[in-house]
Amino acid sequence: QVQLVESGGGLVQPGGSLRLSCKASNIIFSMYAMSWYRQAPGKQREMVAWISSLGFWKHVDSVKGRFTISRDNANNTVDLQMNSLKPEDTAVYYCNARNELTNYNFWGQGTQVTVSS
Repeated sequence: QVQLVESGGGLVQPGGSLRLSCKASNIIFSMYAMSWYRQAPGKQREMVAWISSLGFWKHVDSVKGRFTISRDNANNTVDLQMNSLKPEDTAVYYCNARNELTNYNFWGQGTQVTVSS
């Protein structure tokens, strides 16, 4: 059974930092592109950052220069370093794994990030 388990969320003041981590189990991690999505209350889920199996990455404009996605294929983890956090970054953050051959994908349960003073 595939599992994606996120950790690292919490409450942080504006301007602060958090590092999210997602641990994948029971998949051939190196065959999957990994992404972080987020969903704020009353809004649609949106992709925040993506990293391919080979390490190519992209970030949406709203987080460029503040967030950085990275992966560790040896440990089956993908991280999202979030700096200079803003109240509008408040959301539940989800990890997604997508098989680059089949496009079949899996979701984690999500971790809450709240940016507030």
